[in-house]
Amino acid sequence: MLINCVAYQNGKKLDDITIEAISDYVHRPDCFVWVALRDATHEELVKMQEEFDLHPLAVEDAHHGHQRPKIDEYGQSIFAVLHMLEMVGTDLTVGEVDVFVGTNYVLSVRNRSQRNFLGVRERCEREPELLSHGSGFVLYALMDSVVDGYFPIIDELEVELEEIEARIFAPGSARSNIEQLYELKRKVMTLRHAVTPLMEASGKLLGGRVPAICANSQEYFRDVYDHLARINASIESVRETISTAISVNLSMVTIEESEVAKKLAAWAGIFGMATVFVGVWGMNFKHMPELDWEFGYLFALATMSAACYALYFKFKRVGWL
Repeated sequence: MLINCVAYQNGKKLDDITIEAISDYVHRPDCFVWVALRDATHEELVKMQEEFDLHPLAVEDAHHGHQRPKIDEYGQSIFAVLHMLEMVGTDLTVGEVDVFVGTNYVLSVRNRSQRNFLGVRERCEREPELLSHGSGFVLYALMDSVVDGYFPIIDELEVELEEIEARIFAPGSARSNIEQLYELKRKVMTLRHAVTPLMEASGKLLGGRVPAICANSQEYFRDVYDHLARINASIESVRETISTAISVNLSMVTIEESEVAKKLAAWAGIFGMATVFVGVWGMNFKHMPELDWEFGYLFALATMSAACYALYFKFKRVGWL
């Protein structure tokens, strides 16, 4: 679905144009066309390929989707794949935006995401001196918007981790804590899969042999790289904390099981003592001590009770009960 199609010249908006009119603007000097699509169909991509002379491999990647974040060069054009992450309730959803960039065009194709780039376009149009850098600056603005969307997610994951940590030593919560920690670890890995490849790919836009399209915007891409580096450091910190928390929870499970085993062993010892006395006095002998004594039965009960209570207080003192 077409979101918008706008022509710019020397950093200023010329007009909203139709797809059929794209070819009339892309050949003008100092002019480029910025097109935004959402969940584009195969026919729409083919039409864009004809208008902008897109590389077929890049179009194929955009059509199939589910690509690893990357930045590829095809001659004088660039094809970038970015993951757009959103928190929907407690779930982390993964969308994708494919960006085709040439000297006279920018085409963004957004898939499986509710976020939009209207704010990015408005920001660029408010700063014509920056937009005059051309399509390379638009690529930066799109990347910056996507990367800035990662910060609230890492903040939310850190808050979730802190809440789990606060419950680590609560009795009986170890199992649920481990389940939540593994779910949190899955979300962190999803974020890491979006950040780490993009950080590696964006390095080619700020140093060494920089594509000509991005030559005037290297300092801006360096800002994107710095943001990705900060997020990546936070991700590694959260991963380490999750690993530590899981180890602590497993230790708590072991400790709780040990406490249960101690209690079972203590009660087994107490009942074992009573069983010994009952077994001795229950033997079928005619001549047994206190067998004919009037208070023999009460004496046996009192002796067993005293022995059991002595063991109970012993176990209680050492913390087994």
